[in-house]
Amino acid sequence: MLTEEDFHKFTEFRIRAMGDRLREMVEDPTYDSWTFEERMKELIDAEDAARQSRKVAKLSREARFKQPGACIEDVLYLPGRNIGRDRVARWAECRWVEDREVMVMISRSGCGKSYIAQALGNAACRRLIRTRYTRLQDVCDDLNRSRVAGDGTYYERMDDYKTVPFLIVDDFLTTPVATQNAVDLFEIMEARENRRATLIASQLEPNEWYLRIEGELMADSILNRIATAARYVDLEGPNMREYLASQRKDE
Repeated sequence: MLTEEDFHKFTEFRIRAMGDRLREMVEDPTYDSWTFEERMKELIDAEDAARQSRKVAKLSREARFKQPGACIEDVLYLPGRNIGRDRVARWAECRWVEDREVMVMISRSGCGKSYIAQALGNAACRRLIRTRYTRLQDVCDDLNRSRVAGDGTYYERMDDYKTVPFLIVDDFLTTPVATQNAVDLFEIMEARENRRATLIASQLEPNEWYLRIEGELMADSILNRIATAARYVDLEGPNMREYLASQRKDE
């Protein structure tokens, strides 16, 4: 007969999910006919699922999503959005991430590119792919602060942007980039090319990026590493902020 002290040991041994599932099985006569192997398999699966869930939650926190709840299941397929359910489902399988590709997602403000980008980031986290979401201006600010600090954190920050398996850069070139940050961006994209997956979300077409990067040579170098072999997604359709606001009013 199992006692409360026995169940408490599952927590001490850091297999709490297994203990919780065992308690449920003990109290449910449905499991009385199960074999020992079947019961053990059920307990192992419960513990494995719980550990998987904790890993995903940790990766999602570390990704620093602006919208942590963004998920593929909640993407809206309204008329004119120029995306389909099957297409998004294929992206969410993350084969392109594993193949270290670049995706460039372009739309005017409000069309939902940031949400979809973060939903794909969460899909990657579910597959235990380390992900980082950021805005380009935040990357520049982060590197500028660490450079001024002079405590070595600049190189740590750069290494993180260079090596994270899946980097999502939102609001790409919404504001102009000065020479020093253009060099930073070049170094990041150079290090990631064919080695790590990158998703870029922007309101501007690549041929407009030149105007936002200080230095023609640097602009050419950056664009060559992003635009040449990237897969492009052009989002269209209604302003999603306005659409969702109107839906809330109608509730």
